[in-house]
Amino acid sequence: MPQQNTSSGIELPHLTGLEARIAERIAPTLADLGYELVRLSVLGRDTPTIQIMADRANGSLISVDDCEQISHAVGAILDVDDPIPGAWMLEVSSAGIDRPLTRAKDWDRFAGHLAKAELDVPLNGRRRFSGTVMGARDGKGVIRLDDGTEAELPLTEVRKARLVLTDALIEASAALSGVSSDEESDGDTPRVPKLNPKKPGKKN
Repeated sequence: MPQQNTSSGIELPHLTGLEARIAERIAPTLADLGYELVRLSVLGRDTPTIQIMADRANGSLISVDDCEQISHAVGAILDVDDPIPGAWMLEVSSAGIDRPLTRAKDWDRFAGHLAKAELDVPLNGRRRFSGTVMGARDGKGVIRLDDGTEAELPLTEVRKARLVLTDALIEASAALSGVSSDEESDGDTPRVPKLNPKKPGKKN
């Protein structure tokens, strides 16, 4: 999941095809609103669902109101661009505390925290890794393993990477969001999906 720069210089998750085109189109608007795209997926065939995971530009979690704002803004763009024929649905959610690491900046931002990663192509005969995030280096996510060695995972070959939920991560996320760790621990971190009504298909 390497960085992928738009013409505006915005770092995006590595995407291809339709997902890349949608991400390129919506990223500048999200940036103008103070948000960043963490992950984008298009799922399903008959009525595809466009899943968007976002956070604030400073890495803090988004709220229900943020989800609604993003949903309205992205929906307006997609209504004009019409990248998907027929009806589709839009789902916007927070990245969550145990968020995915999809960009080089995520590996740098969450250095020092625990994570798990899986590669598409084995590295030294190994696909799955877990340990402490050490940042990004030359297009690779660096993770320190339990034995003290470091593995450099090519971001282009990372199938998925996600932070491990720990007390330290909860406290760091709470501090970033400006809330106390006690408040954060009262319940699960909100991953708030917001669904837009189906987009009507083209009329002849």
